[in-house]
Amino acid sequence: MEIDPRTPVLVGQGQALDRSTNAVETKHPVALMADAFTAAAADAGISVPHEVDSIRVVRLLSWKYANAARELGAITGVTAREYATTPHGGNMPQTLVNLTATQILRGECDLVVLAGGECTRSRSLFKDASELPWPSPEAPGADAVPPAHIVDDLALLNDEEMRLGIVLPIQVYPMFESALRAASGRSIEQHDQRISELWSRFSAVAAGNDFAWSRDVLTPTQVREVTSRNRMIGTPYRKVMNSNNQVNMAASLIMCSAERAAALGVPRDRWVFPVSGTDCHEHQFISNRWSFAETPAVRLGGKRALSLAGLTMSDIALVDLYSCFPSAVQLGAASLDVDITSQLTLTGGLAFSGGPWNNYVMHAIATAMSRLRESSGDHAFVWANGGYATKHAFGVYATTPPKRAFQYESPQAQIDALPKRELAVGDDAAGPATIEAFTVMHDRDGAPERFIAAGLRNDGRRVWVVSDDRAVAGSFATGEHVGDTVNLRRSGELA
Repeated sequence: MEIDPRTPVLVGQGQALDRSTNAVETKHPVALMADAFTAAAADAGISVPHEVDSIRVVRLLSWKYANAARELGAITGVTAREYATTPHGGNMPQTLVNLTATQILRGECDLVVLAGGECTRSRSLFKDASELPWPSPEAPGADAVPPAHIVDDLALLNDEEMRLGIVLPIQVYPMFESALRAASGRSIEQHDQRISELWSRFSAVAAGNDFAWSRDVLTPTQVREVTSRNRMIGTPYRKVMNSNNQVNMAASLIMCSAERAAALGVPRDRWVFPVSGTDCHEHQFISNRWSFAETPAVRLGGKRALSLAGLTMSDIALVDLYSCFPSAVQLGAASLDVDITSQLTLTGGLAFSGGPWNNYVMHAIATAMSRLRESSGDHAFVWANGGYATKHAFGVYATTPPKRAFQYESPQAQIDALPKRELAVGDDAAGPATIEAFTVMHDRDGAPERFIAAGLRNDGRRVWVVSDDRAVAGSFATGEHVGDTVNLRRSGELA
């Protein structure tokens, strides 16, 4: 089959881990990205290129750089016309693939390096940054060029959510879990069994992944048993059910046109094609979501990516659903009509393979490339998620050339037209409300310390309920409370 020379293709993937506990030896994030990039070039069967069109680095949190992409180029000896970064969000690696594939197809670029990584484990071991001989995080000088911002950002929090301190994923995803449990009609014990079995299966996949941070297989009982090492974080999530960001991990992808891949001498059996992609987001703020038990943007965005590829989920052999918390996997699986007991991770997920903040999905794509090369003719499907199940990016991949050039769309206009909740704030929220989702946050000793709930008024408006009274938190820490009626004095305050 003759391939259009502008067809975008992934030719190299690399992953890197650093388990050093020595301050002098541990690598800073961009140095770890450099290892991953070098591995990606070797994976493609080529030397590290001296010049590329763009180096694109996913926004990182564990260290500050004036320009991480430029730093990566300096370490590896690569110059680029563009050094770019992204906003925060776990969707960004797939969004970068979608953007880069579209630009390659249009002839706007020809050879691009994608990379990302974090060294949060080292930062937690050496809280005094002066102990680490890493590049200075000082602001750039007047002659330094800041990175290009090539992806638009999306605010994730409204004023009321920030005022009430409902800002962390570890607070929000457990609320999604309670809503999913209530919608299913399962008891707490039945639902805990379900999600502990899900996470046990993920741990088993990580055990077989050479680039997973944790390779211990956990039984369902070990996942759900509350111990000093597996304390409750936010009801119903024990520690192991949360994304593990205490990792030193990096990944890199090399993308180019088919014409450039041939010119570089990349063996044909290394080529992996992005077949289709979509990007979209739910209603921007969780306050306005119609339901905490549904993700309509995943349904519309994921199925559109499949449709553009001429496929359905039944045609997909390799699946990686975003897995920061069990609720994310369940929301994605339900929206995509995937059996929750099927194989839904290629790596082991963020809890076991590792959750290097925004860059997990680059590891998933790298793993998908390796797996596809082993099973020619199969397709892989990747869902990337950012925020609070807010921002989504989807990609379909194959080693066989697509019948049509890379296909890309966004169903955002259709999503924006879906119903949304109004939020009652201040004194307007006073009165009775029915709890639709809740969690209780626990302190480091495992004691309940904060109650957070979303409620619905009789008129359908949403209200927020919070309490830092430990006695109140303790009273909601056990039992099912979705469906309970509470009275508010005002937004955020129990009467």
